[in-house]
Amino acid sequence: MRVALVIGTSSGGVGNHVRSLSEGLVARGHRVAVIGPPETGEHFGFAATGARFAAVDIGALPRPGTDVVAAAKLSGLLARADVVHAHGIRAGALCALAGAAPLVVTVHNAPPELSGPRALVFPALERVVARRADVVLGVSSDLVDRMRSRGARRVLPAVVTAPPMPAARTSRAQVRAGLGISDARPLLLVVARLAAQKGLEVLLDAASMISAGPDEPAARAAGAEPPLIAVAGDGPLREALSQRIDAEDLPVRLLGHRSDIPDLLAAADMFVLPSLWEGPSLVIMEALRAGLPVVATRVGGIPDLYEDVALLVPPGDAVALADGATRVLGDPGLAAKMRADAARAAERLPTVEDTLRQVDGIYASLTGR
Repeated sequence: MRVALVIGTSSGGVGNHVRSLSEGLVARGHRVAVIGPPETGEHFGFAATGARFAAVDIGALPRPGTDVVAAAKLSGLLARADVVHAHGIRAGALCALAGAAPLVVTVHNAPPELSGPRALVFPALERVVARRADVVLGVSSDLVDRMRSRGARRVLPAVVTAPPMPAARTSRAQVRAGLGISDARPLLLVVARLAAQKGLEVLLDAASMISAGPDEPAARAAGAEPPLIAVAGDGPLREALSQRIDAEDLPVRLLGHRSDIPDLLAAADMFVLPSLWEGPSLVIMEALRAGLPVVATRVGGIPDLYEDVALLVPPGDAVALADGATRVLGDPGLAAKMRADAARAAERLPTVEDTLRQVDGIYASLTGR
């Protein structure tokens, strides 16, 4: 079967998901073409999966002139595909306008916060996708409900997973030495793009309130250091966050983009995600596979998958976030239970094979193959 995977601008989870899909579909014998912005293709190396890559400029925000050109190019590129699977509302709407059929669209994110006339664009694009797509997949229950409310004919929860990460290559002690901290200092890890959606301003609000537990005042009096929050990732808020960390002398370290996430997970005592919205949060999957206690916000797809294993707090609430982290750090019994729960949860998380089984079944139902 000839499968076209269409993606817009991405530097994180959506691109990783499409790369995993491309690799798996090629392995199953499909002829796969990935279509998207050239910088996205270069970043994720889709061609290395055995797929053909074609460049089309599909940006994150509406640009009428560029979008008309993109739709025209898509019309030609998609003409011979047996099924088109677009990722994101923008890519899905452009494929629909290009006449792609049959069309599957996976909705990965909540609409961006825009003002003025541009705020009307994404609801309009959602309606285009709802009317034209044969199947819509939502990565969280709120997105499934949203697309149903837009009139989509067939909406299903998407099976999305984080591909297995390689094992840690560096010891806990070596990673901590590289960060300049002792083995005794609690290390809280955040893996996130430095963007508004990730709630990092709230994290900084909470940072000075997070303690190692009820004996923290005595520990600080004895010279013990407060928990360190390490944030792995880069993005547009880096400079503003860095300035605030320095100005307020917060126990937060911005690590930038890191390729050693397995090592950082193995060295951490807890994983924290303060996002204002998330889909299924693949980084939480990775943290659970590493056996870490997780404190996260109750948003998007997080409660769908992690209600019974993570400690969930309201989004935007710095006090609740700090209290949750402090509670886990100050209660060794709770931390041990959460680690055990994480290990059990990791065994029942969806796999790459589960994802491929779902999309292959959908493709077959639409093409009869």
